[in-house]
Amino acid sequence: MVGGGQDAFIGNVHRMAARLDGHYTLVAGALSSTPEKALASGLALGLSPERSYPSYTALIEGELARPEDERVQVVSIVTPNHMHHPVALACLQAGFHVICDKPLTHTAEQARELARAAEQAGVVFAVTYNYSGYPLVRQARELVQQGELGEIRKVIVEYHQGWLATQVSEADNKQAGWRTDPARSGPAGALGDIGTHAEQLVSFVTGLELESVLAELSTFVPGRALDDDATVLLRFQGGAKGILTVSQIEIGRENDLRLSVFGTLGSLHWQQENPNVLLLDRLDQPRVQLTRGGPGLGTAAQRVTRLPAGHPEAFLEAFATIYTAAAEHIRAGTGSEPPVYPTVVDGLRGVQFVEAVIQSQQEGGWTRVSTP
Repeated sequence: MVGGGQDAFIGNVHRMAARLDGHYTLVAGALSSTPEKALASGLALGLSPERSYPSYTALIEGELARPEDERVQVVSIVTPNHMHHPVALACLQAGFHVICDKPLTHTAEQARELARAAEQAGVVFAVTYNYSGYPLVRQARELVQQGELGEIRKVIVEYHQGWLATQVSEADNKQAGWRTDPARSGPAGALGDIGTHAEQLVSFVTGLELESVLAELSTFVPGRALDDDATVLLRFQGGAKGILTVSQIEIGRENDLRLSVFGTLGSLHWQQENPNVLLLDRLDQPRVQLTRGGPGLGTAAQRVTRLPAGHPEAFLEAFATIYTAAAEHIRAGTGSEPPVYPTVVDGLRGVQFVEAVIQSQQEGGWTRVSTP
């Protein structure tokens, strides 16, 4: 693991997710950009001192010096955004499989470089858009693929948070500090942090390809350098329309991600804070409430369900689904049919979405979205 040391939120989430299904053992890490903190973090997690490295370059060099059957196989990258590209590229060039947090990179060109490097190296590259790992998100995707909703007409995706409603210093909140810093977060704030999740969720469930966007980005907190609120109109290839709204200044909202998909024959509705329920409305029929582990679910949802109905599964299990799918693909070989998980191509798509939205804001009109 690179990043994710002391005081880091997401690193522990990744470690728990990796352990959950028994596919991974953490054996080495460069857990902080500060060498002393990296060593202390590694020792706290039980890593041996010789495999608790002061930097990612030292990790790669040290592991390549080991016999092939003893070195790491996968590198999980959980750093702030600005380090994703250099760390991932170095790992790919060293022949390691990669699991990386999102957004993938600061620029689409960087993301394309990673996609090319992963293909050349013949390795697995997973991106942890974890919401695609929820069983009922998989069920929603299967319903769309089976034609239960008919032709998709409209999509509404909303991601509401309130934790950045005021100016927060890095001394008070490390997570807020780097997310509001353009040098580390990249050119987008809320748009990159949670808007990319929203875009990927739409793409994953509906299979629709974005054609163009019309955006309004706002920065409500005085002195903040990046957006903390965004509203984006979406046009998809084939004629479907959509609305994407994200915000991190809505006081009282915690992690409220919602998706509604409307078609000619029906609609579906899912909310992340109540993730074990999926509502399905068919034309002129009573509403159906599907529950995780309950009756009426297809194979896609059943395959990633770990517990019986009534025993809630959520955030960590969804992360674990991504890790497990990557492990299955590594064991089967990259030439095999891959299981369903977000890849470097999905990461590239997310960065292209961000760039199109920013361009739309700057130019004040509809902007075409590049395709991977």
